[in-house]
Amino acid sequence: MPSTLTPALVRRVRQALTDAGEPAPEAAESAVEACVRAALAGGDRPLIKLAVRASLAMLADRAPGNSLEVRVPPFGAVQAIEGPRHTRGTPPGVVETSPELWLRLSVGDTAWEQAVRDGAVRASGTRSDLSEQLPLWPRVVPPPPPGTKL
Repeated sequence: MPSTLTPALVRRVRQALTDAGEPAPEAAESAVEACVRAALAGGDRPLIKLAVRASLAMLADRAPGNSLEVRVPPFGAVQAIEGPRHTRGTPPGVVETSPELWLRLSVGDTAWEQAVRDGAVRASGTRSDLSEQLPLWPRVVPPPPPGTKL
């Protein structure tokens, strides 16, 4: 199956990072992560839209399938997760959330379980639990300084 994170999308991500004065990593997934983090740090609407679309593409690449539709209105939606295939109408599972929350979930700033518990994510269907797929990038916690007692 061809990648949803197309070379054209990655080029747009790198260009948006450059335009925002941010470093643009060569590796596609690193560039998308940098774009998401730049969007969360106060990016404008076009950068947020690009970050949402690129991160959704990564989800679709990492968890291919057609049994769950992940919607982040008004910027994008993808089908993911293996399972029963649907061809018309609403898929057997749907996840919907806001752009800001989707970006926070993708980098691990918000835990999936907490977002569902708080009602910030609408998830229905047997395959709508994305806790195994999110965050797309693990949260980086710096190590404690040498000599620090834990």
